[in-house]
Amino acid sequence: MVRIAAVGDVHIDQDVVGRYRPALERLPECADILLLAGDLTRHGTAAEAACVAQEFGELGVPIIAVLGNHDYHCDEVPAVTSILRDAGILVLECESATVNIGGVRLGVVGAKGFGGGFAGRCASEFGEPEMKAFIRTTCDVADRLGEQLRQVSECDLLVALTHYSPVPDTLAGEPLEIYPFLGSYLLGQAIDSAPTNLALHGHAHAGTERGLTPGGVRVRNVAHPVIKQAYSVYHLNPQESTDQRREPAPAA
Repeated sequence: MVRIAAVGDVHIDQDVVGRYRPALERLPECADILLLAGDLTRHGTAAEAACVAQEFGELGVPIIAVLGNHDYHCDEVPAVTSILRDAGILVLECESATVNIGGVRLGVVGAKGFGGGFAGRCASEFGEPEMKAFIRTTCDVADRLGEQLRQVSECDLLVALTHYSPVPDTLAGEPLEIYPFLGSYLLGQAIDSAPTNLALHGHAHAGTERGLTPGGVRVRNVAHPVIKQAYSVYHLNPQESTDQRREPAPAA
């Protein structure tokens, strides 16, 4: 059994340093890897990234992250990414990584994602250039996410890590009016296009932890305000088939 710890939306700055560390120090006792689902900083500055590195660095397990919208706010993404990587935190953007955990090959594909809404209530690539650019961004990210998921080879387990949500299920509790800014069904389609075992995201602070893609992949909203702890741990069994690890999708 592979134990995956995950959290997002920790929004670290100087005032928050030390809040998570006591629980993180015990992480190797209960998890094999830590996945961070974006919004690691408050405003996306290099100084805040250094605080994240101090809080989450050198934990004794592999750490993989994606960035969130807050991490992009001050346009210092290259510096933020470099600081995190120097601390041993691997940052993915439409990229994949494979980690060997006790002989089990865990594939992780990470992408920030973007908004757009969900089937039946989504924006479309029509009209003004600004609207078309908005949706094209989501289409591009979803296409690249799906491509990376399908290209990961020789892994026993496959996890999709995003900041924006791939399903509306885990947004329950958020105002309906902002769903288009919290995620996109295109991310869910990308996840369903590959033998994905688990999808993790953040971003929706008032959302719900558990959901499913239309194809039955388990989705978990690990935003800190949702899970209300330093991290949640999810267990995946590599001996089960992909179909067994998927839950029945709800009827159309």
